[in-house]
Amino acid sequence: MSAAALAQDDAFEDGWTLNADQSTLTFQSIKNSSVVESSTFATYSGTIDESGKATVEILLDSVDTKVDLRNVRMRFLFFETFQYPKATITAQLSERDLADLATVRRKTMQLPYSIELHGVTKDLVAEVSISLLSSDIVSVATTTPIALAVKDFNLMDGVEKLEEAANVQIVPSSSVTFDFVFARNVIGGAQLAAIKDDDDDDDVEDNSDNPASAAVETQGNFDTAACVGRFEILSRAGNIYFRPGSARLDDKSTALLDTLYDVVSRCPEMVIEVGGHTDSDGSEAVNQRLSEARATSVATYLSNRGIPAERMQSRGYGEAEPVVPNTSLENKSRNRRIEFKVVGQ
Repeated sequence: MSAAALAQDDAFEDGWTLNADQSTLTFQSIKNSSVVESSTFATYSGTIDESGKATVEILLDSVDTKVDLRNVRMRFLFFETFQYPKATITAQLSERDLADLATVRRKTMQLPYSIELHGVTKDLVAEVSISLLSSDIVSVATTTPIALAVKDFNLMDGVEKLEEAANVQIVPSSSVTFDFVFARNVIGGAQLAAIKDDDDDDDVEDNSDNPASAAVETQGNFDTAACVGRFEILSRAGNIYFRPGSARLDDKSTALLDTLYDVVSRCPEMVIEVGGHTDSDGSEAVNQRLSEARATSVATYLSNRGIPAERMQSRGYGEAEPVVPNTSLENKSRNRRIEFKVVGQ
């Protein structure tokens, strides 16, 4: 396929596939007014179909901040990946807009796109640079960072949880940059596969120095520090729900409980306390019984999934240990919680 073919009516013929190994995706956040942190994702994929529709899916569980427990906070407290596992970006490319790409080789354009994140879909516009790297390889990159406000995606609660967990102040917006490399299917795919094979010949099999390759947890048990940190973070997630005044688990708790099961399974030498807490509404005696029953319900759920009963202790604290004063509906909601901690090995 010659470069001139892109000037004809077949710019999207056969479709295109994103090559993540040749691409970059970065987001920046600011904490404590001046500390800028850059992070990325280890796993994302994309296509451009024969109609010119571009789709990129980002696995949010693969968030890579270069720090293990910071990754976990981002997943459980901010993105809530147990409920919203991916972000999806879509855009419609036009053959007419790309008709002269084979001649100019690189052009800048305003590209409307949609992003679905945390259950919210927003239509936005980004300035991108499209570069023809070869007849069958094209790059689509941001020319300036894309600013995303967390409030637009119902993520302010996640920011507050991060601030409390890490004892920092976070600017409630992020800037995103990317350089996505797409290869035309069949010819281009084989071409980039060959490039990747050549690169792999020089790779060292030990990926311990490559944070991106370790960002997605796939197998293996956690050490003590990793277990303790994860239970502390899960205790802040606040996504275990019960029917009002009841110890019956609500179905919407399942996503976090299944994530909890995975963590407990990978801390096999540890005894876990499941602690129930209530707000101050009602009598102290009733709240004590309710907290005990709710903790037992969570432990029973985990036991039914296969966690040995002797590895868990359920305990109710009633209204005795509020995290905030019971002075508003929001505060009372925060005080009604289940916490987890390691109590033995």
